[in-house]
Amino acid sequence: MPISLGIVGAGQFSGQFSRLFKLHPGVSEVRVTDLLPGRAEELNRSQGLDGTFADFDAMLASDVDAVAIFTQRWTHGPLVVAALRAGKHVYSAVPMAISQAEIAAIIDAVRETGLTYMMGETSYYNPATVYARQQLAKGAFGRVFYAEGDYVHDMDLGFYAAYEYSGGPEWKQTASYPPMLYPTHSIGGVLGALPTHAVSVSCIGVKDDRTDGVFDRAVSMFDNDFSNATALFELASGGAMRINEMRRVGYPSHIRESRFRFFGTEGSFEQLATVSVWQNKEGVEDVSALLATDATIAEDDRALAHVAPELRSSFVSGRAAVHDNARLPDSFLGTPDGHEGSHQFLADDFVTAVNNRVLPPVNAWVAARFTLPGIIAHQSALSNGERLAIPDFGDAPVSLTARPAQDRNVPVSG
Repeated sequence: MPISLGIVGAGQFSGQFSRLFKLHPGVSEVRVTDLLPGRAEELNRSQGLDGTFADFDAMLASDVDAVAIFTQRWTHGPLVVAALRAGKHVYSAVPMAISQAEIAAIIDAVRETGLTYMMGETSYYNPATVYARQQLAKGAFGRVFYAEGDYVHDMDLGFYAAYEYSGGPEWKQTASYPPMLYPTHSIGGVLGALPTHAVSVSCIGVKDDRTDGVFDRAVSMFDNDFSNATALFELASGGAMRINEMRRVGYPSHIRESRFRFFGTEGSFEQLATVSVWQNKEGVEDVSALLATDATIAEDDRALAHVAPELRSSFVSGRAAVHDNARLPDSFLGTPDGHEGSHQFLADDFVTAVNNRVLPPVNAWVAARFTLPGIIAHQSALSNGERLAIPDFGDAPVSLTARPAQDRNVPVSG
C-alpha cells in the first residue's frame, strides 16, 4: 500500500527528492513544510505536490506515514528522533547527527519503534563505490588493505551562495561548519564498498587563512577555524583508510566532488577528476566510460532557481552504466538524477524499505559507521592529532522489522 510522506525543509536540495518521491508508485502523496512558509508554498506549487503543513509539529501530528528531513546539517539528530517517536518512518539527508549521543538516540528510537530510518548518503551509489563493490564481490581486489575517500568541495564553487541562501544574514556563522562533521560523502564511499568499519583515528586539521569571516572562530557558531582536515583511520579488517574533507582546494569540484582509491593485494582502482582506472599486476584499464554519468542541466528547471551554477551538476545528472538501472520504477525514466546518479536509487531504497518492511542499505547502524568516525576525527584534530578510539554500535539486528501502523508504539527487540 503506498505511503504518504512529508518533506521537512524546502531549500535547494529537497526539491530534487520531493520530485522523485512524488513520482514513485509506492508513494500516495507528498506534502511539505519549511520555517519560511513561502518556500514550502512555492515548492508545493511548482511541483504539484499535495499541500503544506504550518510547521514540523503539525506534520508529526498528521497522518503522514513518513517524513524526509532536508534541514540544516546540524539539526538532523533531534528532528529524526522526534519523528520516530511520533510514529513516522524517517529519511534523513546527511549527516546522521553531529554527536555520539545523538546517534545513540536515533539507534535507540529505531530499535524500540521498529520503524524505518535511512540516511540518504549519495556516495553509496557513487559509480566508483558501486564498481568497487562489484570488483570486491568478484575477488578482483584480493584483500583490500588501504583505501582513500576525498570530498574535495571548494567554498568558491557554490558553497558561499548555498550557505547564504540557507543561513540568512548571519550565514557566516554556519558556513564555518567543521569539515569532519560532514564526512559521509568520503567515508560512505569507502565503507559503502568495504564490509568493515573504522576503529581508531588520527586527524590533522588545517586552520583557514582566507580572513573573509568564514572559518573564523570569532564568528563561527561551532568555534571552528579548520577549513580542511585529513584523517587516517584504522579499520576493523586490519587495513587503513585515509579521508580528506577539503573546503579550500584548487580542484574542479563541479566536475567531481567525491573521489576514491582502493588498493588490494591483487588489484587496485583510482580516480582523478575526469579519469578512473582499474589496475592489476598485468596492466591498466581505463574504466571512465563505465562510470560516467550525463551531467546535462535543465536550465529551466524551477527546482534549480536558487542553486548556485557551480552546484547544479551535483543536483542534476544521469545514471552510469555500472548502475543497476533496471531495478528502478519506470516512472523515473527521463527524470533528472543527481550526485552521479544516486538520487533515484536513494528515493527507491527508502520507499521500498518502508513498504516491504526491510532494512534499507544505509540503515541506522550503517549510517552510524559513516558518520561517527568523522565526529571522533574532529575531536582528534582538536587534540593535535591524538589517536582516538572510535566506538561502534555494531551491525543492524537481523530481526529488526517495522511494525504495522497500529503497532508502532510496541517496542521491538533486536
